[in-house]
Amino acid sequence: MGSSIHRIVITLCFVFSTFSVNAKPLTFGVVPQQSAKKMAENWQPLIDYLSTYTGLSIEFKTAKDIPTFEANLAKGAYDIAYMNPYHFVVFNETAGYRALAHQRNKKIQGLIVVEKDSPIQSLSELSGTEIAFPAPAAFAATIITSAYLRKNNIAFIPRYVNSHDSVYLAVQRKFFKAGGGILRTLNVAPDEVRSDLRVLWKSQGYTPHPIATSPNMAQGDRQAILNGLMALSNDTSKSSVLKRIGLSGFIASNDSDWDDVRALGIASLSRPHL
Repeated sequence: MGSSIHRIVITLCFVFSTFSVNAKPLTFGVVPQQSAKKMAENWQPLIDYLSTYTGLSIEFKTAKDIPTFEANLAKGAYDIAYMNPYHFVVFNETAGYRALAHQRNKKIQGLIVVEKDSPIQSLSELSGTEIAFPAPAAFAATIITSAYLRKNNIAFIPRYVNSHDSVYLAVQRKFFKAGGGILRTLNVAPDEVRSDLRVLWKSQGYTPHPIATSPNMAQGDRQAILNGLMALSNDTSKSSVLKRIGLSGFIASNDSDWDDVRALGIASLSRPHL
């Protein structure tokens, strides 16, 4: 009897050990606002913290460009995703992603930047120029900035360069007279690039990028990840983890928090104009 119980215990331990080793890790997809190498360096400490805190295996993922990231969201390819506000509105409805958290005490604003010594002092001086943007559906950097220019009858030619960092670099090198971005990515741009740029214009604020989860994620895992984000936000000894990604901390969120973005009535990902 004793030996039979011993064999059962050993068998169960082997089964659970095998399950743990073979369990598929959760994927954490991050919108590609910078180079994949730089994003991995900046986001991995956050993912390591969450993995340790929750006991869940989580791995970093991104995409070669924003359209590919959008296609991955449409397929539900990420278990957890940091996406722009407009992406959330779209993929909350179509793919079922659920809001978990967003940056605390912060609204997202679109920026238009110029080279620091540029003679341009007003948006009207951009009329007829080519302006760099990350991608058509980049919410604040493209949609909001473009809409403001059109509303003010400032004609321009959009040029899409795949990432925020590429926008800043292109303007710094004077390939374009101006470019669209956001404060967070500008603040974490390389010093030698950021110091050569000047903010020409800022938009009003909107609810910032969410961290959202797949509709298939277990509620217990969602809560564990949220608890981890809250713990990190309140741990001053870990502030460097947040600083690397340009955030100050997180608060819990609901899907309705992005009603301000829904109210804009943006048509579609393919033609995301206001």
